[in-house]
Amino acid sequence: MPVLLLVRHGRTTANAAATLAGRSPGVLLDDTGQEQVAALAERARDLRPSLLVSSPLERCRQTAKAFGADPLVDHRLQECDYGDWTGRPLAELRRLKLWAVVQEHPSAATFPGGESLRAMQARAVEAVRDHDAQVAREHGPNAVWVALSHGDVIKSVIADALGMHLDLFQRLVVDPGSVTAISYTERRPFLLRLNDTSAELRSFNRSRRGRRGQPRSDATVGGGAG
Repeated sequence: MPVLLLVRHGRTTANAAATLAGRSPGVLLDDTGQEQVAALAERARDLRPSLLVSSPLERCRQTAKAFGADPLVDHRLQECDYGDWTGRPLAELRRLKLWAVVQEHPSAATFPGGESLRAMQARAVEAVRDHDAQVAREHGPNAVWVALSHGDVIKSVIADALGMHLDLFQRLVVDPGSVTAISYTERRPFLLRLNDTSAELRSFNRSRRGRRGQPRSDATVGGGAG
């Protein structure tokens, strides 16, 4: 089945200032973020993605330049709507009661004036599975495609792929400029790479073949040879 590369945008001015950007307009990559995009472009130099899809926010569209094409915009991949939390310093938000819920019981967290983390996960998972099925139909099982999104959104998609409850998704780390790879096979998703910020990406041009006739959906007992 196709391989999805989930890419978090590069570091922004809001990341550097420790504020919650959310869907605020005009949040752009800072110098470090631009360097991360340049490094990502080098890593993706020989990658041949069949589809490039992005959150509509500027920081993701800036990061898409690493892949040398204009992305298809999907609003289901945009940042969580943090409502009244948007644009506020993280140090200030940590003093609110809801912060502990977001940390310890995120499936119960709804941001005042915004959306719930459950709703964020549902739309994001729907988006990646829809695009993955379309890529499989139009480009075949060996295709690679790229989705650019945001930290919490990507973490929620990873949690779904792992069969992990949303209440555990804060255990995952997704850094700016990182790549996470998932393959949605017939019976289960496989997490192929997590929060990677250094390895080249061209190896994903090769199909994920089963070993010695083993079905793609089967895990290799003993771990396999890579």
